[in-house]
Amino acid sequence: MQPHYRTGSGFDVHAFDRTAAAVSHIRLFGLDIPFNRRLAGHSDADVVLHALCDALYGAAANGDIGTHFPPSDKRHKNRDSHDFLTHALETLAACGGVLTHIDLTLIGEEPKMTPHRERILDHLTTILPLPRNAIGLKATTTEKLGFTGRKEGLAAQAIVTAYFPEGYQDA
Repeated sequence: MQPHYRTGSGFDVHAFDRTAAAVSHIRLFGLDIPFNRRLAGHSDADVVLHALCDALYGAAANGDIGTHFPPSDKRHKNRDSHDFLTHALETLAACGGVLTHIDLTLIGEEPKMTPHRERILDHLTTILPLPRNAIGLKATTTEKLGFTGRKEGLAAQAIVTAYFPEGYQDA
């Protein structure tokens, strides 16, 4: 097979946890970011890493995060999304893919990401096989429209590019 590139996209949504007592941080981008609310979910509810996992699985044409880590499986309760990301990266590599670029977008009114941007980028370079200049990082609001605009939760979108030097092979 000829060498080629594949693109994968991922999207995830989590509502804010309405039952949580006072909290001091939210889990995003694999980090604890100072904030007074957290997201509800079966695992750590890291909406960004979940979207990234789905994009990686998409580039590998190998399901999604729910296929590999179903929320019905109690073993994944409160699990750290770094574990999911490790598996997604291994899945891509197993079929011959080499991650070359990611583009991440956090969608919501708050928390603001600008104060944490450098820390986030530094962390992403430690958990991904990518240099800083191959990581696109953005945050946007929905102009107070929809569930994110009403501050009911957050969404994230991820797009990845992977190079397959030997062509695609089944994982």
